[in-house]
Amino acid sequence: MKRIFLSMAALALIFIACEGDKTAVNETSQEAVDMSDFYVYTEGSADVTSKSTKSKEKLKTCYTMDVLNRQLSENPDLEKKMYDIEYHTRKFINAKGKPGGGTGGGGGGSNGETDIDVTPIQDGLGTINIPVYVHIVLPNTAVVSNSQITSQINVLNSDFNSTNTNQLPAAATNFINDATITDINFTLAGTFRYEDPTASWGTNNSIKSKYPPITPQTHLNIWVCNIGGGILGYAQFPGGNLATDGVVLLYSSLPGGTSAPYNLGRTATHEVGHYLNLRHIWGDGRCRQDDFVTDTPTSDGANYGCPSYPTVNCSSTDMTMNYMDYTNDSCMYMFTDGQRNRMRAIFTSGGARSSMIGN
Repeated sequence: MKRIFLSMAALALIFIACEGDKTAVNETSQEAVDMSDFYVYTEGSADVTSKSTKSKEKLKTCYTMDVLNRQLSENPDLEKKMYDIEYHTRKFINAKGKPGGGTGGGGGGSNGETDIDVTPIQDGLGTINIPVYVHIVLPNTAVVSNSQITSQINVLNSDFNSTNTNQLPAAATNFINDATITDINFTLAGTFRYEDPTASWGTNNSIKSKYPPITPQTHLNIWVCNIGGGILGYAQFPGGNLATDGVVLLYSSLPGGTSAPYNLGRTATHEVGHYLNLRHIWGDGRCRQDDFVTDTPTSDGANYGCPSYPTVNCSSTDMTMNYMDYTNDSCMYMFTDGQRNRMRAIFTSGGARSSMIGN
């Protein structure tokens, strides 16, 4: 009898243990986030330089990924921080998304001509307002007028809050449902002018060391200067050192500047996109890497000028009019719902820029 009782007790323990394991598996599966495609290091400017030479462009446009590569080499902890930010972003988007509906939560851009529509997430944040400090650092700061700064803020607000579907080519019907309003606004909180004899600042963040950001936890800091090397701007992704957080712009890229065809203020829109955790539309790795957004087609590299539609690469039509490509200012005019969700996720509780909410 004793032997039977012990046998039954053992079976009971096995049953309970199995049930416990099942619960753990279920809990884990509910929390599972696919991070298998995540990357941080990229090809940097190698592709940009070659494309620039072929297209006879004088400017290398964005230098953000090169700056990121350098920061990753200098700070071994940065990769883990960016991994955690990406995990939070995907977890939030996956939790809010509808099964099979596509939310741009993680990896797997739309290969082929199958259009994937993403549902804008209702995150409960309402309109997000980002206060902006602008630092003008030039030998003669009068070169950049107050009206240009105001115009630049206006361009940001328009670009982040207009679908501009009327500008889409008639044949680009597959992109109409992708164009979005981000409900992110920008407010000029202050302009600081520094008469500095430095002719060119480069991309090593020395301008930020000399003129540090002001309350970067709650404000977007933008430095306007001469960068040199034919570079229009660069930004810091969420997770980087607060002492270098913000965006640097070539002074002549502001609205009314002399860097045509990049003088309508779209360099700022592009760089602020990076600041809010967007990658380049082609993923900085040709067809084999993704920008982590479901409703942006895969591409093999940057586009320049004003490309004709359709421009086909990687067996899909490039979204050349997206702000995260390299086309002329006048020929970029949309973010997608997937990009919107990705940007807004970093403002949610536990997100990399959640401290900006309410300021």
